Amino acid sequence: MAAAATMLSIQGDWDQVLREAEGEVWVSCKIPGKPTIRGSLTSKGISSDEVPEVTASEEFVVQEVTKNRIPVSCPGENISCTFLSPYASFSHIHEKNVSYLDISSGGDLGVSSSTDQTFKSVLEGHTRDVFSCKFFPSGQEVLSGGLDSLVKVWSVNDGSCLATMKGHRGSILDIAVVADGQNVISSGQDGTARLWDSAQGACIAVVDDSYSPINAIAVAEVGNAVNLGSPKETPSNREVGTEGKLVVLAREDKSLEGVSLHSRQSVFDFEGSDAFNCCTFISSVGVLAGGLDGNIIHVDIRNPKSAVETVSWSETPVLSLVPFRDTYVASYGNGTCYIPLKGSEQVLQLTGPNRQPVFQVAAWKKLVYTCCRDGFIRKYEIPDLG
Repeated sequence: MAAAATMLSIQGDWDQVLREAEGEVWVSCKIPGKPTIRGSLTSKGISSDEVPEVTASEEFVVQEVTKNRIPVSCPGENISCTFLSPYASFSHIHEKNVSYLDISSGGDLGVSSSTDQTFKSVLEGHTRDVFSCKFFPSGQEVLSGGLDSLVKVWSVNDGSCLATMKGHRGSILDIAVVADGQNVISSGQDGTARLWDSAQGACIAVVDDSYSPINAIAVAEVGNAVNLGSPKETPSNREVGTEGKLVVLAREDKSLEGVSLHSRQSVFDFEGSDAFNCCTFISSVGVLAGGLDGNIIHVDIRNPKSAVETVSWSETPVLSLVPFRDTYVASYGNGTCYIPLKGSEQVLQLTGPNRQPVFQVAAWKKLVYTCCRDGFIRKYEIPDLG
């Protein structure tokens, strides 16, 4: 199990409070095995370009504050963190908490789902909560899945439902698009992962069938990095683009399994310390998975017997993991989002939610979007990660 990291925290609405005269926010440094160091940051005025002039209490140091960014350090513990507030926030898209969001490949469209049984751009048809939604590579169709056990394909242009896929015996927990989208994958509470013909709405194959719910899936081209095996039977002519691809299954039973999408053969099976909530590829051979215990494990699919690295920034569940530039974004059940700086022990922390779970993150170029139980979708402009 990973040792908890020493972490800095700040009041979620620091950017608003520090713009007020004598505005004060709390800051803390949590050290494993030691008492938490607590302090405050106080605004002493606002500059002509509307940047607060901030002083820190004993034990903390603040440098180079901007409108949306504040670097804080605790020299006594040799730790620093840069906090970034949202560039924009959207609060009236859904009536209830926002559970999932995605950005199109061109960055010009966004889609989000909610427990209000809708997802926007307004697409209505699921009879119960919608848990996940993803764009097809074309940006013209959207894939969704939810509590009603249905997987649906939608037209972005007119909002019509193009296909409905039935077969799961429980809630749809995650979905993925294969190649150009002729095939899609879904995983569910029923412990199955299914490969579908997205045009006909027909199930091509049950890729995996286990007793444990599959909370998340990730699919990527891995080529010859590992032996993916050969199909025992001739694949259906409706199966398109599955060769050379590995699907990773993050399960409730603490297992992380890699399965060849084409041959359906198990490639690796890694046992974690708690249920896995999310997973993603960060390279053709590197997989990250986030657990209920707050651990993020890095597995190399060529040597999956032990983790390359395990990190723990929080004891609350890891809810989503998304590749971003040459690093990644991780969101947690306590409202924190971290972007580790490659080659450094420092992290960039996205602020805004007040201890409300951040369910999902989406990224496009320099922009990161988050959706939260408080009903907000937040947009962050990420500076160069030098």
